[in-house]
Amino acid sequence: MDVTDYDLGGFHDEMFTAPGVPRPGCEPFVQRLGQLSVEEIARRERAAEKSMLTLGITFQVYGHEEGTEKIFPFDVVPRIVTADAWTLVERGLEQRIRALNMFVADLYGAQKILADGIVPRDLIESGKGYLPACRGITPPRGTWIHVTGTDLVRDASGAFHVLEDNLRCPSGVSYVLENRALMKRVFPQVFEASRVRPVDEYPGRLRATLEAMSPSDGRNVVLLTPGIHNSAYFEHSFLAQQMGVPLVQGSDLVVDDDRVYMRTTRGFSRVDVVYRRIDDTFLDPQAFRPDSLLGVPGIVGAWAKGNVALCNAPGTGIADDKVVYAYVPKIIRYYLGEDAILPNVPTWVCREPDQCAYVLEHLDELVVKAANESGGYGMLIGPASTAEERAKFAERIRAEPRNYIAQPTLALSRAPTLVHDERGTRIEGRHVDLRPYILFGEDVYVLPGGLTRVALRRGSLVVNSSQGGGSKDTWVLAE
Repeated sequence: MDVTDYDLGGFHDEMFTAPGVPRPGCEPFVQRLGQLSVEEIARRERAAEKSMLTLGITFQVYGHEEGTEKIFPFDVVPRIVTADAWTLVERGLEQRIRALNMFVADLYGAQKILADGIVPRDLIESGKGYLPACRGITPPRGTWIHVTGTDLVRDASGAFHVLEDNLRCPSGVSYVLENRALMKRVFPQVFEASRVRPVDEYPGRLRATLEAMSPSDGRNVVLLTPGIHNSAYFEHSFLAQQMGVPLVQGSDLVVDDDRVYMRTTRGFSRVDVVYRRIDDTFLDPQAFRPDSLLGVPGIVGAWAKGNVALCNAPGTGIADDKVVYAYVPKIIRYYLGEDAILPNVPTWVCREPDQCAYVLEHLDELVVKAANESGGYGMLIGPASTAEERAKFAERIRAEPRNYIAQPTLALSRAPTLVHDERGTRIEGRHVDLRPYILFGEDVYVLPGGLTRVALRRGSLVVNSSQGGGSKDTWVLAE
């Protein structure tokens, strides 16, 4: 394949500094790419996707016309990150998760940051993710946020920015592990030559993080799933199997005398740690939604008494709020006395009248997001929108300004991607983001890599799987 005519398109490219000129660390892969035909690369990609289907590596899209079970499209051209760049990412993510954990602990404790006016009290109390029932609770080891998936983007200069935080039930790490296994088979020689840092220790690290949260001497961990119809069920079953812990549903657990037990064929077995993959308000019908059939009655009471660890803790969703996100640099400064190592994307908060007026006047230039939506939903991409769409969004913003933020349309970095369309099969640049995974137990561990999501549609900035995005393996190079 000839890569000398590869078009960077005026964006920061993850693999090339100029057509045919690889970035440092990318040389072995680019050299191998040049030795293969487009047809051979496409054949390897088809074999990889067939393997994914055979292994059941799928996700579900609710209401999809062609059925709910879908393969997460996999691109065989990896995203490569140098050791120096990753060191900065690691430091920034560790700083961020420490500050956010202190923030959530403060919100459900003394609320000093609200009293000092750093974050507006009404912003927190009106947040859908804020759970007053969690006030006064101190979780085991004082840790609220155990597993985080933080979305990063690179701008035109190549600098990393935080796009959003995912602190309740972040998903996608199973695809990181499976993508890596596939890439070792697709490009075995170049993988070894590139000295890529491993990711396969993540399940063991995750289990160790969960066990460290046990409020007692017991180390009995379970993974709580909503069930087979959940879009991330493959990941739930995969992680449970990889960690060697039981995969349970709400009906498998029972609370007695403020302690949690699992039903087994030999009777009841004590549970010390629950890695929950159920949204906060469905977790316990006695504490939150009485109509929930997914959770475990009384489990929040057992957690409040310190008899079980819930990871992540209920109530962490307030720090998922996209409006609260705008205050994270101030949160880091307040708790740690440091500037944010990884900056936010510039953000206008529509609850502020002057900022809201600016947003309404510049809807055709901005990306507008709802505070608690995910998956690419509830979003307006101004430059790609119609006048009618902008008018409808303006009505929503005026009706509920607290629920919206706006950001500039960034020139997101691109990565070479194998594309197939009416023009044939070839390598072209497509926009990408990156979701690294962070574990916070006795210490902070950042998985060296993460889920690179790619917008497969030409010119699209939406990378979410439910919106037609795909994924790449992320190669973090060793020193």
